[in-house]
Amino acid sequence: MEAIIKSVASVILAYTGHYGATKLYNYACVPDGIVGFMTGLFTVGSPVCQAGIQVISNTQVSYSSMILMGASRLLVDMVVPGFSDTVKPLGN
Repeated sequence: MEAIIKSVASVILAYTGHYGATKLYNYACVPDGIVGFMTGLFTVGSPVCQAGIQVISNTQVSYSSMILMGASRLLVDMVVPGFSDTVKPLGN
C-alpha cells in the first residue's frame, strides 16, 4: 500500500511541477493577447523562458512515463493475476 501512495504522490508532484511551470511560462514569457504576442518576440529567447521550456518538457516526459508504467502494471496484473504475490524478493 505504501508503494501505491508513493507512486500517486510522485505523479501528483510531477504534474504539479509541469502545470506550475506552464502557467509561469504563459504569464512571464507569452502573456495572452496582443501584448503577449508583441512581447513574446523578445522574451521567449531569454534564459528564464528557455529554462521554463526545459522544465515543461522534462516534467511532461516524467509524467507521461509514470502514467505509462502505471497502466502497464495494471495490465500485467490483469493478465497474470496474483503474480506479484508469488514472487519473493531476493534474500528472503
